[in-house]
Amino acid sequence: MAKFAPRICEDAEMSATSPDAGRRPSADDLLVLLAVGRSGRYVTAAEELGINHTTISRRIAALERAVGGRVLTRVTGGWELTDLGRSALAAAETIEAAVRSLGAPGGERELEGVVRLSATDGFSAYLAAPAAARVQRRHPRVQVEIIATTRRASTQRSGLDLEVVVGKPQVHRAEAIRLGDYSLGLYAARGYLAEHGTPAGIDDLRHYPLVYFIESILQVDDLDLATSFAPAMRQSVSSTNVFVHVEATRAAAGIGLLPCFMADRHDDLVRVLGDRVRVQLTYWLVTRAETLRRPEVAAVVEALRATVAERRTELLGAQRGSGQRPA
Repeated sequence: MAKFAPRICEDAEMSATSPDAGRRPSADDLLVLLAVGRSGRYVTAAEELGINHTTISRRIAALERAVGGRVLTRVTGGWELTDLGRSALAAAETIEAAVRSLGAPGGERELEGVVRLSATDGFSAYLAAPAAARVQRRHPRVQVEIIATTRRASTQRSGLDLEVVVGKPQVHRAEAIRLGDYSLGLYAARGYLAEHGTPAGIDDLRHYPLVYFIESILQVDDLDLATSFAPAMRQSVSSTNVFVHVEATRAAAGIGLLPCFMADRHDDLVRVLGDRVRVQLTYWLVTRAETLRRPEVAAVVEALRATVAERRTELLGAQRGSGQRPA
């Protein structure tokens, strides 16, 4: 969107004060709607387009007069498109595609822009990062911003293009795409087991401390339920960050319930009760339908799906059994 900033006039007095009913929507007004519709925020749209917040408001008001209704509705933390707004957005996308193709070899569209993604810590590092690198190699002008966080899907996706969450999300006016499954397993440091012994069964786990998320502030239901197989385990070191779980387990803080695709990277960790404890969860991707139509966003989604598919065996922890080193 930044490429269009010089083309949008900052002086919107004419379109804001003249009678607009019945006139055709301005291309500039439609491109402003495109920026607001994708980001959910006037301030973000203004930064992308290189104009001020007041001009954004004027352009949206002019567009609403031209189309005869509201194109945006106020929600917590930002703005959402109305049904009329989504129709207008389709026209704006056509304008954007035409402008981007100008000057490109053979009229081909060169992908560019910023795609902002939020995902859990482990997914961000081991799946989103290589997927972003894949996009970069093919589309050097696409910038991918990755925000690492563990939470439910947002009810209002202001400022984000894509969210990767654990567990099937309940979302409104958004697309939910299943990316793939992954497994959690119990792991302990070799030195820890040498000192404290290895649990022989589920009942023995009550004698061992658990390394996992902070229960009182964990927002993801599927992760919260993951420890139900051993309710008597007391927590030792807990954190909102899964990398802390891994390192605390390696440092002999207790037995960690860890993503297999992260724990299996460390030869000093042993899978405990691998034949009895395997918690399978699912990564889901959430995005607005209008956001998914952006070619640069679609390219990132394609890369994410390909990366998850390629690493399916690793994600499911099938490469390593209890007490075994990875091959």
